[in-house]
Amino acid sequence: MAGKTGSTPTTYSPSPATRKKKRIPIADADWARPDNRGFYQCRPAYLRTSAVSTAAGSAYAEFGNTKVIVSVFGPRESKKAMMYSDTGRLNCNVSYSTFATPNRGQGSDDKELSSMLHKTFEGAIILESFPKTTVDVFALVLESGGSDLPVVISCASLALADAGILLYDLVASVSVSCIGKNLVLDPISEEESYQDGSLMITCMPSRNEVTQLIVTGEWSTPKINEAMELCVGACSKLGEVMRSCLKDVVTDLKE
Repeated sequence: MAGKTGSTPTTYSPSPATRKKKRIPIADADWARPDNRGFYQCRPAYLRTSAVSTAAGSAYAEFGNTKVIVSVFGPRESKKAMMYSDTGRLNCNVSYSTFATPNRGQGSDDKELSSMLHKTFEGAIILESFPKTTVDVFALVLESGGSDLPVVISCASLALADAGILLYDLVASVSVSCIGKNLVLDPISEEESYQDGSLMITCMPSRNEVTQLIVTGEWSTPKINEAMELCVGACSKLGEVMRSCLKDVVTDLKE
């Protein structure tokens, strides 16, 4: 179960895993994924809260080879306290460890990812619940194995919940890559390197609301609709795993 040390990682998928296919050249329309997952199957996910004892809330997420840890501090008095505001402030920072990628120090654009993380949660956090104060979210990518931003967002959502920050709903995020005629869910780094386009959806599953949609590359209307349905379905499954992780923590505390 999610969050239990030594337990079997949970695999979530919006549909039954497709049968394994024989590995053939990527140029062919019918090929196998490098890790032998079905096209619509996500990586095994391991989630754990309270990973950093010095933080108000924290979480650790491991999706295949992508490993992320997020720490939340606050609410604390805002440095701009002289300017009263009815809503709280949110600061987000995403960074890569020096050993996160094969080429040391060559992770994605930290500032861009930080901005995307902020945009995701400014509509999901009930900022009115902590006026005149600030909440800081620090995400560190320990290992980059693909689909880094979706993992960071999902992990940050758990960390915020662990810190007791009021959210309209947990936030889950999943991406899809378009490779030739195929759509692959939760792509790894190798797949992202030769994708023709990518689509990432961040949503609040219980409310059926999308908080962010990022699309790159060229997409036909049917393909983008199919990709969005895949992402929303996977976000719903991931949301269930995240809730299970939080419930396990409450159960352990009661025991």
